[in-house]
Amino acid sequence: MELSNIQRVYLIGIGGIGMSGLARYFHHSGRVVCGYDKTPTDLTTELHNEGIRIVFDDRQDLIPLNFRTTDEGTLIIYTPAIPKDSAILNFFKNKGFELFKRSQVLGIISKGMFTVAVAGTHGKTTTSTMVAHILKDSGKDCSAFLGGISSNYQSNVLYGKNDIVVVEADEYDRSFLTLYPDVAIITSMDADHLDIYGDHAHLTESFKLFASQIKPGGTLIHRKGLPLETGFTYAVEDTADAYASNIQIKKGDFYFDFKNSKTTIADIKLGIAGMHNIENAVAAIEAALILEVSPNAIKSALGSFKGVKRRFEYIVKNENHIYIDDYAHHPEELKACIRSIKKLYPDKKLTAIFQPHLYTRTRDFADGFAEALDLADELIILDIYPARELPIEGVNADMILSRMKMLNKRKCGKQETIELVKSEKPALLLTVGAGDIDQMVQPLKIALQDV
Repeated sequence: MELSNIQRVYLIGIGGIGMSGLARYFHHSGRVVCGYDKTPTDLTTELHNEGIRIVFDDRQDLIPLNFRTTDEGTLIIYTPAIPKDSAILNFFKNKGFELFKRSQVLGIISKGMFTVAVAGTHGKTTTSTMVAHILKDSGKDCSAFLGGISSNYQSNVLYGKNDIVVVEADEYDRSFLTLYPDVAIITSMDADHLDIYGDHAHLTESFKLFASQIKPGGTLIHRKGLPLETGFTYAVEDTADAYASNIQIKKGDFYFDFKNSKTTIADIKLGIAGMHNIENAVAAIEAALILEVSPNAIKSALGSFKGVKRRFEYIVKNENHIYIDDYAHHPEELKACIRSIKKLYPDKKLTAIFQPHLYTRTRDFADGFAEALDLADELIILDIYPARELPIEGVNADMILSRMKMLNKRKCGKQETIELVKSEKPALLLTVGAGDIDQMVQPLKIALQDV
């Protein structure tokens, strides 16, 4: 399908972070955009307010008439998270429509553009958002399709006036193999999505395939230590082609020096916290230098970078209480998040509230979750958020609890957790997980501040 032929776009699962970005892009470019999702959220409300029609009942009679006949002007996009028995999904299948995944559509949009694609089992959303912000803030400009809401722009899609596009490349379901980037960043290749890949070796193979699809003359940037034979390496406090050193915390802010064989940028203030985010910044700086952004402009942009919603996001930050919300849902992400918090606030007791995401991920990484969560001082664990999965017998949140060494741990329901926070008023609070735990953020904020 050619981008210029598309006149109408229907998105099945429009409320997802990646899907909503495509909805905004096509709506902004003048196409007729409609969609379906299971439940209303803040994001679907925003899309509705922007003029995009959304239905929440899975009924084919709710599909607009102008989407019911197949022609070159109609694009149907779906997310693999949609159940296979969906009435709307099967209407389009039975009518003979060609259905596209988000990643395939990103391939159509980015075709013929200078593409920076950021992949990784974790770190990709923050890194791609950093790259996009540096390009925007410096005046270089770009379009961007992000896997989270940028706190600088309050959106997950950015519109540029040139042919540079930054995309978050998703490894789930091998989706990123539809992209052919000029610059590719790979932040991590930890075992994940084993329900799709079966084992870590097959996941690694997919990342290598993604790296092999870089256009001739393009550049691969990857974190040092990944099993990739070629490319430009980056690291934190370690020798690599590009690295961060002289890392300091001054008044709660992180500072570091960047160095590669050609460029040194000293005393960079990073607008967000965390050692893992310094690592992400090193990759973003290298990509920006390839795009000929000046060192001074890069330094200025990183100082004004506000991060991504639900990525080490401060919800409350005052003398009495610190409350951070994070999307981490893999053991390595949890470790990086908790260690960063402990480094920032070594004298405070950390209470973590964690919602496991997926039965398969809980089953595959129960030991890793237990080890990561033991880094906190106190844990409240919620039931597993199933997302696209059916329950697996014997797999539950207690699998993690039973493996933990921490004594101060318990499983609670959501309302019970809010009441606990209201009564105990922890000085340092973290909510973490990729399910619907984000719906607890505002009630927990109120509970902390309620006197």
